Amino acid sequence: MKEKLTLIKVGGKIVEEEATLQALLSDFAAIEGRKVLVHGGGRSATKLAARLGIESQMVNGRRITDAETLKIVTMVYGGLVNKNIVARLQACGVNALGLTGADMDVIRSVKRPVKDVDYGFVGDVERVDATLLGDLIAKGVVPVMAPLTHDGCGNMLNTNADTIAGETAKALAQLFDVTLVYCFEKRGVLRDENDDDSVIPQITRADFEQLVADGVVQGGMIPKLENAFEALRAGVSQVIITQASAINMPGEGTRIIR
Repeated sequence: MKEKLTLIKVGGKIVEEEATLQALLSDFAAIEGRKVLVHGGGRSATKLAARLGIESQMVNGRRITDAETLKIVTMVYGGLVNKNIVARLQACGVNALGLTGADMDVIRSVKRPVKDVDYGFVGDVERVDATLLGDLIAKGVVPVMAPLTHDGCGNMLNTNADTIAGETAKALAQLFDVTLVYCFEKRGVLRDENDDDSVIPQITRADFEQLVADGVVQGGMIPKLENAFEALRAGVSQVIITQASAINMPGEGTRIIR
């Protein structure tokens, strides 16, 4: 029987503000068993870029990463944000190790091809080395993964944190019984976007298709749920969409199930 592992993905907003960061890390430290944390950091990158006179360009919520922006996100994601989290987790008794995809060649990506938009130095994940990560985790190490990968040719690549979380969860599902938790600003998937109490407790594939047809699930939530079902097909046991403050509250949020 596989050992349980919880993979938490949190956005930059949570880890960039003192009050929410401390609460998150306390809750994360309290999660029993094996665990992994994947984080964002976009607002900090945007602030530093502005301070240095570099304009941040976004298309469909995704950052255009030119050569100068790549330097910024590498410094912020792999340095400032990641190491702050690692140091704080050590203070919580968690033996954390900060990683980008380049460290130990743990996540290899390919530069996104130019179609309608040239995203620049943005990576699409090709593979995750589950064996190396699994060895670290088995030794009691808790990986803290920044949204950066590399192409194997010496280039760092900016990579979406949701994608890193999903691809890492799928790879680790070969070795562990994985629960993937996506944290965002709402309590879960809502039946009514204006009612925070209208959380849908669980969604199957058939439910999802009906919710999309009815217009309940729309916009950015559609690809989020598509990614969740893809993770389930690849062997992840369950995917939970919830608030960061609820990662230790059984029954909170929306469970995406086979």
